Amino acid sequence: MSKTKIVVLGVGNILEKDDGIAVYATSYLEKNYLFDPSIEIINGGVEGINLLNLFMDNNHILILDAINLDDEVGSIYYIPSHELSGYGINSGGAHEVGVMQCLDMLELMNKPLPKSSVVGIVPKTVEVGIGLTKEMKNTFTTYIDTIINILKEEHIIVTKKENTCDLETIIELFRNPKILF
Repeated sequence: MSKTKIVVLGVGNILEKDDGIAVYATSYLEKNYLFDPSIEIINGGVEGINLLNLFMDNNHILILDAINLDDEVGSIYYIPSHELSGYGINSGGAHEVGVMQCLDMLELMNKPLPKSSVVGIVPKTVEVGIGLTKEMKNTFTTYIDTIINILKEEHIIVTKKENTCDLETIIELFRNPKILF
């Protein structure tokens, strides 16, 4: 039996404060953990419909995103794709045509839908600015732990790297990309 490679896809806009949490989470996972069997981690940002090929070419996708729900800031939801309608996934903002539309397009093209789910977190604010609010920073570790636990349930062995990178450094890398070079 061949194992399906899991793709972890972070979507959101780092220029709109808490909306960027999933993008920071994908970078954090990539810089701090090893996965066996390997997984693919993708920063989908605000790519929207440009992610369609990703959904066509993979059969197991874990989508990370900020979700605008009337709930306590930092509340975390794990939602299978067949239940996504009505949760506000990628609705509005710079990534209007997003995950839901990619899944809808696959259905319209009679293509198989990948096994997918969203690990969503309720943001405090979606306003212009780079970084996360204090409330989202305080919940970030819980968000990462939730993602790791989901991967473990999918029989992925997750090992923390010896040299790690904290959240503030991750955010600074996006604020000042020259640091990367």
